[in-house]
Amino acid sequence: MEWNFQSAEELLAAMRAGDVSSVDLTDEAIARIEREDGVINAICVPDFDRARAAARRADQVRARGGDGPLLGVPVTVKECYDVAGLPTTWGMPEHRDHVPAEDAVQVSRLKAAGAVVLGKTNVPLGLQDVQSFNEIHGTTTNPWDHGRTAGGSSGGSAAALASGFGALSIGSDLAGSLRTPAHFCGVYAHKPTLGLLATRGMVAPSEPVLPVEFDLAVVGPMARTARDLALLFDVMAGPDPLTSGKACSVTLPPARHDRLGDFRVLVLDDHPVIPTGSAVRAAVSRVAEALAGSGARVERHSPLLPDLTEAATLYTQLLFSGSVARFPVDSYEQLRIHAAGLSPDDRSLDATRLRAMVFSHRDWMEANHRRELHRHAWRRLFGEFDAVVCPITPTPAFPHDHDPDPLARVLDVDGVEHPYFDQLVWAGVATTPGLPATAVPAGRSPEGLPVGVQIVGPAFEDRTPLRLAELLEQEIGGFRPPGLEVRRKQK
Repeated sequence: MEWNFQSAEELLAAMRAGDVSSVDLTDEAIARIEREDGVINAICVPDFDRARAAARRADQVRARGGDGPLLGVPVTVKECYDVAGLPTTWGMPEHRDHVPAEDAVQVSRLKAAGAVVLGKTNVPLGLQDVQSFNEIHGTTTNPWDHGRTAGGSSGGSAAALASGFGALSIGSDLAGSLRTPAHFCGVYAHKPTLGLLATRGMVAPSEPVLPVEFDLAVVGPMARTARDLALLFDVMAGPDPLTSGKACSVTLPPARHDRLGDFRVLVLDDHPVIPTGSAVRAAVSRVAEALAGSGARVERHSPLLPDLTEAATLYTQLLFSGSVARFPVDSYEQLRIHAAGLSPDDRSLDATRLRAMVFSHRDWMEANHRRELHRHAWRRLFGEFDAVVCPITPTPAFPHDHDPDPLARVLDVDGVEHPYFDQLVWAGVATTPGLPATAVPAGRSPEGLPVGVQIVGPAFEDRTPLRLAELLEQEIGGFRPPGLEVRRKQK
């Protein structure tokens, strides 16, 4: 039997029934990676010897009557997580020899749950792109079309899942880095509520490994099914044992509903900053029709929705002010000179990005205050709705674009060019207020590319979008492996 595209849930059931061993699953996954990954380039740091040893231990534990949430399941880990004995570079050549001595807290949780780590997956330079390529490990391609990106910054993880390289993966998300690759590759991902999952050990190699609470960034699970996504989320959930974990544990409220027809959903497909491409708009409509057809209350507009233009501006300010906070002084001075030369009437996102790069602390405090007002507005909205369904990016996966100046790149939306980074505004809908958001496959474009949507839920009610994702999977289908004809065409 072909096991590589089975869900983690199915693999666990088969191992518990004695139909297959972890060693068998691990050997089959490794064989597939060695056979297929030359063109995909998802697994940038293989760890096959230790994976086989971990699989043998998992089988021994099971033989003694033991079990675990992920016992014996082959998984992958995004390159930015520390794994003891493996390089963590974030794609930065100056850190190619950085090898941490301890596992990140989430890697420790995977191993404690019994997972078998096959290796690490590729990322963009510094995790700062919607594509995954770097000088050390090269370019990750989309399993559906090798001429297109798999997304970023968790592109290697999404491509690995879509290619059958392990049943689960873990990634991170600041600007859609879980959701966008899932959307581009046709898999599932969950951006949790800000602060819900411990991030220690998911740190740039130039930084000390501390239990830092990020302003926008989160870590999260990726999978090929919605149920697997919830399974991995439960393994990852909880505070850092070095800090709030000393006094707190996580008990999340259940999903608001168990039936699709009971949900109240606000559906959005228009953003004032950038148009939504026809393929993505069709996917949103497909989900809306499935919801309405099942009896759910579906609305297309609400006066409770925070202003999306202001939200995009606010997200851009918080994102880019944080991203350059540690730039060298000479670089900062050049940015300050450029920002001072902007016209006061220029309110474009490009201008907002540049001004944000030289924010003062007072500027940031003002932006943070406006964020709190938006958070309060979202709390009021979720008094009337259970979830918001909207795009993740305006388009399916786009062709590789490695222009060394990202600000010079453009995004083609149905034949019209737009600034490259404007596509991030949909990710910011959930990121700015720190809300949970689940990426769900929602069909294919006319070219056969995967198209997904995101389900945004109330803060600390992560089980609501996760449950809605599971119900939608039952209603409209979910992941399917890339067709052989597509892959042959690109070889």
